[in-house]
Amino acid sequence: MKKALLVSHSEQSASSLSELLRSEGYTSISVAGTAKTARKLVEKDEFDLICVNAPLNEENGIELSEHFAKTTRSSVVIIVPQKNADDVNDLLTEHGVLVIAKPINKHLFHHFLQFTDCFRMRMLCVTEENEKLRHMVEDMKIINRAKFLLISCLNMSETQAHRYLEKQAMDLRISKLQVAKQVIQTYEN
Repeated sequence: MKKALLVSHSEQSASSLSELLRSEGYTSISVAGTAKTARKLVEKDEFDLICVNAPLNEENGIELSEHFAKTTRSSVVIIVPQKNADDVNDLLTEHGVLVIAKPINKHLFHHFLQFTDCFRMRMLCVTEENEKLRHMVEDMKIINRAKFLLISCLNMSETQAHRYLEKQAMDLRISKLQVAKQVIQTYEN
């Protein structure tokens, strides 16, 4: 289920854009009339796409789009009047916000949304890989701390400490990380 948040002060525009989004496969579309309402919705839920129909009543939508690009994993699109499109594009491209000029060409809109889907999927893969690497580094820190304790408390060499952790993990049929945590618990207390 693809979820979208549409931010638009105009109910008529929101209705038209909602239909466009439905035709692109977005089955759950939340509509916010103000930036404040949009921020509250984003705090409560995660969206695949956030579409800002600028300008809004209380702001131009640029700051809101930039905020969502920085704080969410959603694809962010801002729709602006043709006369402002180049200037807004210059401001927001570096933040990863796609700028679409009004009036909207349905064919181009389709391709823009395909692009945002592709970009979001790549970003999610990179984020997932980054999270795996972060966990690996944290695990390595724990294992190295256990090795240090074995070296300092039991006068083992680094090679002996490494081998000890590996052998205990094999013998006890648990991970080296679990053995390291046991060593830390034993020798740090």
